[in-house]
Amino acid sequence: MTELFGKGVSNGYAIGKICFMGASSPKIKKKTIRDTKSEIVRLEMAVNSSLDSLDSLYREAVSKVGQTEAEIFNIHKMMLEDDDYQTFIKSIITTELVCAEYAVSVAKEKFADMFSSMEDTYMQERAKDVRDVSDRLIRKLMGKEDNPSLLSGIIAAEDLAPSQTITLDKSKVSAFITQKGSSNSHTAILARGMNIPAVCALGDSLSDDFDGKTAIVDGFSGKITIDPPKELILKIQQEIKNEKESSAIFRKLIGKPTVTTDGTKINLFSNIGGLSDIESVINNDSEGIGLFRSEFIFLGRNSLPTEDEQFEIYRSVAEKMKGKKVIIRTLDIGADKNAPYLPQSIEENPAMGLRAIRFCLFNQDIFKSQLRAILRASIYGNISIMFPMIISKSEIISTKKILFSAMSELSNDGIPYNNDIETGIMIETPAAALLSDILADEVDFFSIGTNDLTQYTLAVDRQNSAVSDLIGENQSAVLKLISMTAFNGRKAGIWVGVCGEMASDLSLTEFFIKSGINELSVSPHNTLRLRKKIREI
Repeated sequence: MTELFGKGVSNGYAIGKICFMGASSPKIKKKTIRDTKSEIVRLEMAVNSSLDSLDSLYREAVSKVGQTEAEIFNIHKMMLEDDDYQTFIKSIITTELVCAEYAVSVAKEKFADMFSSMEDTYMQERAKDVRDVSDRLIRKLMGKEDNPSLLSGIIAAEDLAPSQTITLDKSKVSAFITQKGSSNSHTAILARGMNIPAVCALGDSLSDDFDGKTAIVDGFSGKITIDPPKELILKIQQEIKNEKESSAIFRKLIGKPTVTTDGTKINLFSNIGGLSDIESVINNDSEGIGLFRSEFIFLGRNSLPTEDEQFEIYRSVAEKMKGKKVIIRTLDIGADKNAPYLPQSIEENPAMGLRAIRFCLFNQDIFKSQLRAILRASIYGNISIMFPMIISKSEIISTKKILFSAMSELSNDGIPYNNDIETGIMIETPAAALLSDILADEVDFFSIGTNDLTQYTLAVDRQNSAVSDLIGENQSAVLKLISMTAFNGRKAGIWVGVCGEMASDLSLTEFFIKSGINELSVSPHNTLRLRKKIREI
């Protein structure tokens, strides 16, 4: 028996034989060519074919894991369509008289190295995406297509590209384990959306020598047991059976109220990224939408969404929720979320730069267009507006001034809207938590964004696996800020919610309720599990 230890990034247990995937990058040779025009035409045909494949992968991902997680394939499309990327490849072909495959491989390394050398860890992660996009293009040029859907068992690899992950046949694959990766990589997010157990960051301990061996994957703890004894296999088989039985128990909670044993009502809402997530929200009996990440309407496209386009999306969500609360977070762009058509500059520290509400206040025409769209949709359901990354009272005042201006314009045009719409802010920084007694006087509710609050409080980049262990060790600092915010909100007579990964952490549920938290917003598939926990407190 051999035990390996990595980072569990998607919960669950699995038992099966390890199927080790070789390097995903195709092997190519440098070939001299004479007809550069024909080679560029061949390149352009491969680019168009790759774009079609990415469209198909996006649709498949939407159907499997929802629009939010599927956006990676739109990001890949933008990378492939990038003028600098394509111009560089064509330049290599024409100046060095080499085949398109080789030119793409040179571009892959150049752009991947550029991303890898950046200080921001999110941008460093994009190096993997460049390699995935480039390898796809090379395979198209070579007439070779991988088919991950034929793989079965526990898929092992150095790393898995999102395109490989989404095409895995869930009925054949029991888990995946990788040498690299982090809990916030796109592949990990897709795995969670597909409910496939996964462990990453195993390092060199994961070797292809284990190919074909029986193993147990513990997605909770991140432990891999190779050649496990029979008694351990029997124990994990029972755990898997218990998980299935628990799921059946959770389904029985549909329609039941989310209340504690002493009758305290907790609003149990869901986080979504678009219309495709609504079905999962409804199927899991969520009581509302606590976080509609509106930035995903802006990502994965080549131009700014119009006011009417946004309005149609917001209206459709409101109507589908049939009177249940829908909290729309205004554009949270910047840091790890960027769109090439938006007026954004390269920043040395984008996580602390012109992002979220700061971007909106600097680009008021974009912001007001979104607010008009939300207001117009507000008469079709129970919509609230939430502003991200607020750190001061003056920001709230400036934000509300633009909101009131949008209201005035709609009134003058005779366009109906809810003039008493609920407004709130996200508490995502220590500054906002420390000033929550002052900020509470300006809004109707707080929503504590624990992901960013943790990052800014502890000065720990959550996407950096080298320091991610510091989060658990120092969580008490974040919990103190959450408790303070809940107290100040309760004192001011406004409700306070929690969203982010902490909201679905069952070990913290009782703490949140005792602190006075009124609402928890989690991924739809965590709704019923959390309801069960709340009803037992």
